[in-house]
Amino acid sequence: MMRFVGDLDRMGVALPRAMIHALSMMTAALMMLLGGAGLAMGQDGAPAIDKSAVEACLADAVDDQSPLCLGAQVKACTAASPEGDTTIGMTSCIQAETKAWDDLLNREYTALRDLWSDRPAVIDRLTQAQRAWIAFRDADCALTYERWDGGSIRSVAAANCQMVATARRAMQLHNMRPQ
Repeated sequence: MMRFVGDLDRMGVALPRAMIHALSMMTAALMMLLGGAGLAMGQDGAPAIDKSAVEACLADAVDDQSPLCLGAQVKACTAASPEGDTTIGMTSCIQAETKAWDDLLNREYTALRDLWSDRPAVIDRLTQAQRAWIAFRDADCALTYERWDGGSIRSVAAANCQMVATARRAMQLHNMRPQ
């Protein structure tokens, strides 16, 4: 992919960064669809991770910081895969754990909305806060991606940013519920 972009650059065709990013992501997705990553896959076609371990991590988290269990499923996924040490392999495993955290985040968000169903002002503020958090996370992780301009590690760094931010937000929402 980067060779293709380099060829275009030499021909005087300038591509916006957003298009280069989109092409990189589409190439990675295509390679995964074609089996290029060689990862152990779950029933849903995503890299295999233990979602119950991620749920246990949330349940055991006592604060909003990064517990030692955060990223443990990424390590297991990459270790179990012959392609786990490639950029695509690492990114795929990170995205799989991120999906598990995102599912938990949505569960916690829904639980809070249900808990505060008789308090519309609180629900409005929760919704505003969640929308602002999503915008912040996306902008912050886009910054992480851009900081590594030209390096293949940028996809891994941006995916990890998404995972850590999503996990921390899931923990924050979880800790808002009465214990």
